[in-house]
Amino acid sequence: MTTKNHQVNLYNIGVSYKKAEAHIRGKFSLTKEAQVQLLKEARETGVDGIFVLSTCNRTEIAGFAAHPFLLINLLCKYSKGSVEEFAEVSNVYKNQDAISHLFRMGTGLDSQILGDYEIVGQLRQAFKQAKKQQTTNAYFERLLNSVMQASKRVKNETKLSSGTTSVSYAAVQYIIKHLPNYDSKNILVFGLGKMGKHTCKNLSEYTNNTSVCLINRTEEKAIEFVKEHPSIKKEVIDNLSSEVRNSDVLIVSTASDRPTITKAHIPTDKEILILDLSMPANVANDVKELKNVTLVNVDALSKVTDETLAIRQQEVPIAETIIETHKAEFNEWLHHRSFTPAVYALKKSLETIQKDEIAFHKKKFKGFDEEQAEIITSRFIQKITTQFVKHLKDEETSIPQSINVVSKMFGTELKKLHAEDY
Repeated sequence: MTTKNHQVNLYNIGVSYKKAEAHIRGKFSLTKEAQVQLLKEARETGVDGIFVLSTCNRTEIAGFAAHPFLLINLLCKYSKGSVEEFAEVSNVYKNQDAISHLFRMGTGLDSQILGDYEIVGQLRQAFKQAKKQQTTNAYFERLLNSVMQASKRVKNETKLSSGTTSVSYAAVQYIIKHLPNYDSKNILVFGLGKMGKHTCKNLSEYTNNTSVCLINRTEEKAIEFVKEHPSIKKEVIDNLSSEVRNSDVLIVSTASDRPTITKAHIPTDKEILILDLSMPANVANDVKELKNVTLVNVDALSKVTDETLAIRQQEVPIAETIIETHKAEFNEWLHHRSFTPAVYALKKSLETIQKDEIAFHKKKFKGFDEEQAEIITSRFIQKITTQFVKHLKDEETSIPQSINVVSKMFGTELKKLHAEDY
């Protein structure tokens, strides 16, 4: 793809759980406000197509650029990470590798917990946000649509998402496995984002604990949630410190860009288990210095090894076959898209010749059947353009060379149109 004589490629750059530990991922995490500002700057500087994804497991930017450093600079500018730190833990994918990465990510194959489909909704939201900021294009529309189609098939046709395995599920399983008499413990959930909601639901489903308390910074959301889940009690944010002191287990999912739980909140005269599901970490780093505290973060919770994951692993080859099918369809569209402007231009050139010839013969021959001549010549044009398309689709064909030859045959109009559309 070229624009204004600059060669641009599709890049996907970012950090993920594969190379970056939680505290490093936290540095590169982007708030919603930062994501919007990043997209606005990209649009204003002429980037044609970009979207941003920031979750507890990854922060990534997919976009078209002359060099990936343009995207890397944007990420570092709007996060707390540096270029040097990025270089140590980053992933940079280009063109087909970037396409493959998006397919694997959108089908759960690249999730920290294999088959975790939370990423699908997050991808949709990321693209929706980019669309709102007018930083999407036809290429991304088609690609994301293909990824979502593959994702739906993988979910429906394989057991890759069998059982319930997610970070929120892992948090509850950790409590069950490591906390004796967990049903009688006081559990406080702080934060009611998607992770907090799932945690509350999993506590209700997998335990018989009736001492679960919820605190959320936005009171209205908590009120609505407990109406639907009457077994969970609600407290106001002003009572956070006293509720933490009363808890045996604290689950933090506040999705803040800074710590919401500090040493000052934690009692020192009793054992307390703290599960931090936030990214970046919302429990202050020095809390782990307290001897009475067991602090568990996202990475520790994601190390779920049970029979569910073993079943999922067996489904990977089937999922990969589905991905290849949809990737091939996308690449076929991409291939066709690359020569469509040239085919259109050829057709227009032939139609100009057709129009001139019919006008000439109309003047020269009395009783000339203009309508019949137009029907016959239109059929010729259709056959010629169809043959040209077949030629371009042939694997042995050099598209640029073929277009160049036809451009010379039919004049500068084809060259001009071709250049404008690419």
